[in-house]
Order: sequence, then C-alpha cells, then structure tokens
Amino acid sequence: MDKFKVGALMVIESRKLVGIISERDYTRKVVLKERTSKTTKVSEIMCHKIAQVEPEAGIEKCMEIMGKRRIRHLPVVEKGKVLGVISSTDLLLLTVSEKDHIIDQLERYIAPGF
Repeated sequence: MDKFKVGALMVIESRKLVGIISERDYTRKVVLKERTSKTTKVSEIMCHKIAQVEPEAGIEKCMEIMGKRRIRHLPVVEKGKVLGVISSTDLLLLTVSEKDHIIDQLERYIAPGF
C-alpha cells in the first residue's frame, strides 16, 4: 500500500473479490496487537464482509453505504468483476466539484454578462 500510496487493497482469489485490506486493518490487527508483518497473513486481517456497489450507483448511495459501514473504500463490481474502487476522498472531491458547478451556474443566471 505504501509503495503505491493507496489506503486499501482488494483481495481477489480466482477472479472473485474475497476481501479488502486497509491501513486501518493493518494498524488495528497487526501493529496494535504486536504481531509482525512477516508472519501475519492477509487472510487473517482482511475484512471479509465486503460492501460494494454496481457502476450505476449514484454518489448519494455510495456515501450512504460508506457512512453506515464506516468505511473509506468501496469496490465497484459488475457481474462479479471488480471494475474499480471509490474512496471517500473521491466522493468528497466530486461533491465539491458539483457544488462549485452549481454555484457557477447560479451566478451566471443571476448576473448574466458579468
């Protein structure tokens, strides 16, 4: 994760998503329990209950799932295949961008020609 500057990795076995391991998992289940990285298997610390969405899911749905599950990474899966991962940062940046666009449109509507 450090090498690629990501906060989570999808664990895929036989082309099927079987888990997610995050920095939080590593910290809580390895570091805080004084285990070692070399002797701890990913399968021992990964999250097996995987929240996921289909590509058609909207921002609101993703935010709802991530908020309720208290997760920062949400796999996008279609027909059992992982297409990508949405992070809480992705959603934040997209939401801010959408709000900026709406503000810009309203300013243009209210004061045309300026």
